[in-house]
Amino acid sequence: MLEEQIQHKIDFKTKPVGALGTLEKLALQIGQVQNSISPTLNNPTIAVFAGDHGIVNEEVSAYPQEVTFQMVMNFLQGGAAINVFSRQNKIQLKIVDAGVNFNFEPCGKLIDAKIAFGTKSYLQEKAMTKIQLQQCLGKGTEIVNAIFEANCNIIGFGEMGIGNTSSATMLMSYICDLPIEKCVGRGTGLNDVQLEHKINTLKKVQSFHGIISDPQEILQTFGGFEIAQMCGAMLAAYANKMLILVDGFIASSAFLVAHKINPKIISNAIFCHLSDEFGHQNLLDYLKVEPLLKLNMRLGEGTGCAVAYPIIESAVSFLNKMATFESADISNKT
Repeated sequence: MLEEQIQHKIDFKTKPVGALGTLEKLALQIGQVQNSISPTLNNPTIAVFAGDHGIVNEEVSAYPQEVTFQMVMNFLQGGAAINVFSRQNKIQLKIVDAGVNFNFEPCGKLIDAKIAFGTKSYLQEKAMTKIQLQQCLGKGTEIVNAIFEANCNIIGFGEMGIGNTSSATMLMSYICDLPIEKCVGRGTGLNDVQLEHKINTLKKVQSFHGIISDPQEILQTFGGFEIAQMCGAMLAAYANKMLILVDGFIASSAFLVAHKINPKIISNAIFCHLSDEFGHQNLLDYLKVEPLLKLNMRLGEGTGCAVAYPIIESAVSFLNKMATFESADISNKT
């Protein structure tokens, strides 16, 4: 069996069994995903999906909506944290306009996948139509297929969208069957009064929509265009047997929906860090997964993926390059 072959290769490196801890688990996972005892990381890429949310009109965010397009411009100009970390670790970066409330000039650096100029407020109606949801899932698939065809086998997911922690909260609450209070956080930095208003608003949303169990309808009702496209993109990455790097709270909420649609996707996923956004720990507990890092980050953008990437590289590097007891002529444990 392949699993046994990879584990044997790991165990007979010049170290005590298990001494490289999480790196050994990563190496085993990566080998299994790639069906190889000598896996490779080809053309690592992070796709950052951006979109606006109608719920921001209900004052659930500390920042105004225009920050979404302003940050997209910052990405395109190379000045954001994700640009810095991607350059540092030689990761390709793709920026996607999934539904920003702004007319961008045509730009080779920006993938135009705009569905509309932001979603509707789900305090009053579903965030998007069924047709828009299917367009999102299709666009996400197209984008990842193109990245895969450019010889990429490891892809990270990030996002930008003022108001999207509210969407992630609703998705998590419905899919994990948890109360709003177990899922909600301060987002862009709400104070106590603003957080209480956010909680009360999202409870009203829940009362308005009632019980929904179908994952695609949950995504249609509460998702952002960027979250829905990420969901489709993650499913496509799994179909292409790619490694899936999951960032923080928002990306994990997109993964939740993808996992509900196809539970097998978990085998390809690496959860890069524990976000400082309150609900993220409960979300990871629901999925029964451990994040690689805990750095008190809550920026989004895919920054957790970029920062964690060298650790993933280390797992592949030791598996492929580290000597064995036999090759190094070192006595093994008796």
